[in-house]
Amino acid sequence: MRRRASLVLLALAVFCAAMAPVLRWYAFPRLAKIPPNQYQETVLEARPATLLNYSTLQAEKVDRITIVQTLKGNVEESRRIERDAGRDVVVWDSLSYVMGPDGKMVSRIPERYIFDAHTQAPVHATGEMVDGDPVRREGIEFKWPFLTEKRDYQYFDAQTRTSAPIHYKGTRTFRGMEVYYFEQTIPWTKVPMPKTMPVKGITPKILADSGLTRWYTTKRMFWIEPVTGAPVNGEEIHKEELRNAKALMGRDTLTVFEGHVKMREDYIESIGDLVSSNRLTVLLLVSYVPWSLTALALVLLGLALWLEARSRRTAPQPPAALATPPV
Repeated sequence: MRRRASLVLLALAVFCAAMAPVLRWYAFPRLAKIPPNQYQETVLEARPATLLNYSTLQAEKVDRITIVQTLKGNVEESRRIERDAGRDVVVWDSLSYVMGPDGKMVSRIPERYIFDAHTQAPVHATGEMVDGDPVRREGIEFKWPFLTEKRDYQYFDAQTRTSAPIHYKGTRTFRGMEVYYFEQTIPWTKVPMPKTMPVKGITPKILADSGLTRWYTTKRMFWIEPVTGAPVNGEEIHKEELRNAKALMGRDTLTVFEGHVKMREDYIESIGDLVSSNRLTVLLLVSYVPWSLTALALVLLGLALWLEARSRRTAPQPPAALATPPV
């Protein structure tokens, strides 16, 4: 009976030992994915800021500039691209909407970001764009990969339509959570005019014909929860200028927007709660359950060997043969 029980325990030990790597290396890449129908809204503010007043053509100090950034999963486009890509794909239609202190639009930049649902690597397909301009992204945008590493990544900048390294600057604690801190600085770069201008009748072509050029620089900062790869906080020290404006505006350089953009407090709290719940799910797949199964396999193996040893020690001995009486 003990030998039969030891065989059962040995079979369970082998099963647990086999399931541990299956969960980590097979199930995790197939289960840990960004849902294709995700919707997320984030509000950022610059307090105070400098903003161009288009009615007076003067840069003015304002108490607040608000940026509403929305990410909306496009399920139909995801399914269409998946048929050709042969993998799970997420399509985010995003919009960065900037408002002045009066609530009026300053700028609006739409994007379509197409990426692998698990790795967050870009997937190149028809429709990938920034403000109507076709682009070919290299590197990540908006979100880091699951199990983010302590290294530099390529990060796509929507203003310049190019990718550049975003540098890992160390591990920090943010609101009681261990995070990786990343920084990227984009030097002064000439960038396209927005397709939608805040003043009716003014188009990018009119500004371009007048000789005006738009320049931009920013210092981008992210605090990333490494298990989920989700940003729990983000900031930018952002500046835009119009140059070659002397003939039209009386000076060569005019500040369009300048400010330190920070995520609003209520959105930091809600994102932190969401990341904490998703972090537990990922840890179950990559750490808690695989290690628990490995430990359980060792315990079951030990019990199986112990029962087998006991069954051998206590096995009944055959009776000794009777001596033959002398003749």
